[in-house]
Amino acid sequence: MTDESKLQISLFIIRVTVAAFFLVWSLEKIIKPELTQRVFSKFYFLEITPGISVTLGILQTLVVLIFLAGIFKLWSYGAILGMHSVSVLSTYQQLLNPYELPNHLFWAGVPALGAIIALFMLRGSDRLLTLKLFRKS
Repeated sequence: MTDESKLQISLFIIRVTVAAFFLVWSLEKIIKPELTQRVFSKFYFLEITPGISVTLGILQTLVVLIFLAGIFKLWSYGAILGMHSVSVLSTYQQLLNPYELPNHLFWAGVPALGAIIALFMLRGSDRLLTLKLFRKS
């Protein structure tokens, strides 16, 4: 297996697993809006309605599917990076106090953020199973 093949497979694995990670959260906004309301209240200090939760879930799911397809990379990979960065930064209190339960679970978002940053930086090389219609080359 060549280094290029290894790179393509690695980037594909990151893209698919990040998409799965995000789909859990985007679909939750649609299926269980009351959970999203609590998260927004606690971590973002915003009170939202169930309708706003569902709308955000639909929009986020569309972004995730565009990201999964590997199209509009600057925008879609950047949106995923931005959303996850905000999510991780909003939990800074839990990250700074990892040994108070269940705060150590918030640290799972940190390596995920690292993987998303790496994927964003290498987005031009991520070509395995992406829609060819929107490729520049």
